[in-house]
Amino acid sequence: MCSGLRQLTVGLALLSMLAAPGAFAGNQKEEALADSVRLALSNAITDPSPPVPRFDDIHQRILYLRWLGDMSAQLMQRWPDRRTRIQFLQTVWYEAHRAGLDPELILGLIQVESGFHKYAVSPAGAHGYMQVMPFWTRIVGEGDADKLFDMQTNLRFGCSILRMYLDMEKGDLFMALGRYNGSRGRPEYPDAVLAAWRIWQAAARP
Repeated sequence: MCSGLRQLTVGLALLSMLAAPGAFAGNQKEEALADSVRLALSNAITDPSPPVPRFDDIHQRILYLRWLGDMSAQLMQRWPDRRTRIQFLQTVWYEAHRAGLDPELILGLIQVESGFHKYAVSPAGAHGYMQVMPFWTRIVGEGDADKLFDMQTNLRFGCSILRMYLDMEKGDLFMALGRYNGSRGRPEYPDAVLAAWRIWQAAARP
C-alpha cells in the first residue's frame, strides 16, 4: 500500500474510533493485594520523577520525535491545539515506557475506555482518560479521587495498574486487560483494545 493511501486508511479508521465514546468504560474490581504488590504499586505511583524522556543516542531521540509527529497528526481532529496534543502524547509515551508498556497500547486503551475525554466518568464511577476507579487513590494514596482528572496522575495510575495486572497474569495481556476492565475472562473488552492498538501501531511509521 502506498504511503498516502496507508495514511488515509489509518486516519479514517482512527477518526471513526475517535468519534465514538468509550463503550467499555472501566470498572476495575477492588481486591485484596499482597503487601508486596501494594507497596510496589504505591512506589510506582508516588515516584516524583517528572515525565522527561532521556535518550542514550540521537537515533532513539529521532524515533521518539517521529512518533510524536505521527501520533499528533492522528489526534489533530480531536485536539487542534498542538501544544495540548504534544503534552498529552509526551506523557503517554513517558508513563507507558516507565511501566514497560507499549505507548500505542495505552493510546488504544484510552480510546476504548474514555474516547480521549479527560473528564470522563463511567457509570461505575471510573475517572479520566484511563478510567481509573477512585478506590485506587485510597489504596495507594490519600484518597482524593479528583486528582484522577489530572492528566499525568491519571496516566500514572492507569499504566501502573495495567502493569500490575500484567505481572499478576504472568504476561497474559488478554487476561490483564480483562482484569483492568473488570471483565476478566470475557473477550469483548480485550478484543476492542487489541484492535485499537493495531490501528495506532499502523499510524506510526516504521
